[in-house]
Amino acid sequence: MGFKPAKKLGFGLMRLPLTDPNVETSIDIEEMKRMVDAFLAGGFTYFDTAWMYCGFHSECAAKQALVDRYPRESYTLADKLHSAYIKTRADRDKIFNEQLRKTGAGYFDYYLIHDVNAEHYKVYQELECFEWLAEKKAAGLVRHMGFSFHDNAELLDRVLTDHPEVEFVQLQLNYLDWDSETVQSGKCYQTAVRHGKPVIVMEPVKGGTLAKVPAGVEAMFKQARPELSAPSWAIRFAASLDNVMVVLSGMSDLAQMQDNMSYMAALEPLSEAEQALVRRAAAAIRGGIAIPCTGCSYCTDGCPKHIAIPKYFALYNAALQADDKAPQTQSYAALAREFGKASDCIACRQCEHVCPQHLPIPRHLKDVAQYFEG
Repeated sequence: MGFKPAKKLGFGLMRLPLTDPNVETSIDIEEMKRMVDAFLAGGFTYFDTAWMYCGFHSECAAKQALVDRYPRESYTLADKLHSAYIKTRADRDKIFNEQLRKTGAGYFDYYLIHDVNAEHYKVYQELECFEWLAEKKAAGLVRHMGFSFHDNAELLDRVLTDHPEVEFVQLQLNYLDWDSETVQSGKCYQTAVRHGKPVIVMEPVKGGTLAKVPAGVEAMFKQARPELSAPSWAIRFAASLDNVMVVLSGMSDLAQMQDNMSYMAALEPLSEAEQALVRRAAAAIRGGIAIPCTGCSYCTDGCPKHIAIPKYFALYNAALQADDKAPQTQSYAALAREFGKASDCIACRQCEHVCPQHLPIPRHLKDVAQYFEG
């Protein structure tokens, strides 16, 4: 198998099917197995997991649903090292060896230094993580080395200049963030192109924001291509870029996977008219999003008040766009009986330090509390 997968759709193992939607560790293994089977049968091979995904259970689920059931050469598996879980050089091997054990993969086809930003880059440099990863590659435990990135294009240029040995970069890239001065999807993509590094795309539908678009945008899409779903426009936007090698989709059920595979099996890049349409869609969607959360849940693991932060933000965004906020208010009350309320936030800000979107989470939680709790 070559460096780049034959087909551009990748299976992101961060938003797996759950038996209980409020418990991220309750992975529905049988549904996941059906999804893995369908994915491989469709000719798709790229799977992406990480240490902290699904409450640290994603790697084990990958072993059960994929590694234990298929020949090792029939798929490619990516894993990651995150700075939040390493304090010493010894920690790098502790996590890596445990990842090999949890996945049972023997080696990783792709391995990433995870969530590089200005703060995390200092840690990775101090602990010589790029050099360490190069050693893993030389030892045959990693086939291809890269990093995922959440910061501005200027820092990306610096990291790629400092470390020309990396083979690829993973970027948050979607049509909503393309011109964003915060995320800088477009600028970061062009930076990767200048350095000759293929791009793996994460958050192509921005945590579901571009899968459930406003009614007016949905109507625009249906008028243009009635046979295509809303998320197809976002995934095709990313996959249409020449330097993109894989577009990761965090598929949560078989229906989502089948939809994605239906248009990614033989990718039809966006036409000029379709490019203009998604630009209009972005403008319409951007005006209705109060909190640009992608629902990655990095913020919840260490929350001392056990606040369901991404769920509350999603309800808040939905309520602001709805004519009647009663359904979201009821959902908020139900979640608050199981999790901490938004008003329970003590502003410790640990959530802000791990948020890939760099959101002022305590401030947003105050808005949510005022809205739903009065």
